[in-house]
Amino acid sequence: MALVNLPSHGRVTCDRCFSPCKPIEFDKTSRTEKNWRITANPLAWGSNDPEVVILGFSKGPTQAGALASTPHDEIAYKGARKNVGKILRHVGLLPGVDDDDLRQTVSRLIAQPTGPLHFGSLIRCTVEQNIDGAWKGSGGGMLDKFTSTDFGKEVTLNCITRFLVTLPPRTKLIVMFGMGAKLNYVHASFELFKVARGGNWKMFNEVAYTDGIITVVHVEHFASLGALIPQWLGQGNHIRGHYGRLAAEAVEHSLKVL
Repeated sequence: MALVNLPSHGRVTCDRCFSPCKPIEFDKTSRTEKNWRITANPLAWGSNDPEVVILGFSKGPTQAGALASTPHDEIAYKGARKNVGKILRHVGLLPGVDDDDLRQTVSRLIAQPTGPLHFGSLIRCTVEQNIDGAWKGSGGGMLDKFTSTDFGKEVTLNCITRFLVTLPPRTKLIVMFGMGAKLNYVHASFELFKVARGGNWKMFNEVAYTDGIITVVHVEHFASLGALIPQWLGQGNHIRGHYGRLAAEAVEHSLKVL
């Protein structure tokens, strides 16, 4: 049986994007290319034999060393777990969970090393951009901008190759938070998955793509502000609601073959 790449719950050992000549110190070792920086703090939550893999882009803003003093199970999607629950419920992954139970349900699944879900990020290390002299781990268009650079392509391909090429046989679905401006992040990720995994990839719809083995579905970002999440969930007559429906359709199709 092939060795599964999906990491187990906890800190992850990986130095692929860093010099092999230097020891890696968790949450302190970094690599900078022009105005981009990655910090070596790869993490994983949930099961490494899941039905579904749930991925953000990278961990949000954090100061060096902060993760070392935060309990592991409190790090993922901190402060936004109810939004995570709303989005996962909308695409059919948390059926029947009431609003009042969403946060607790997501927290339980994050902490469950043998559950049905795996949680992490497409880029396991923290990604930051230097804007006016300050390093920032969030901001409009960040996903698109990083994956469009040579450094971003290198790091993203490394992560996909290291963690998402050989998945457990029962893993058929990857859900990724974030679509990007004009779906640019969807298109960039599609191209990177094709290169890293090989195979016959095709678009399933505007927000999802598949190689016939796994389906990758992009959903609204859990940290989106204002009306973006409600619109994606279907409130009002907005294009984001269309994307939310497409995501649900792709997830339903994928789950039928589990």
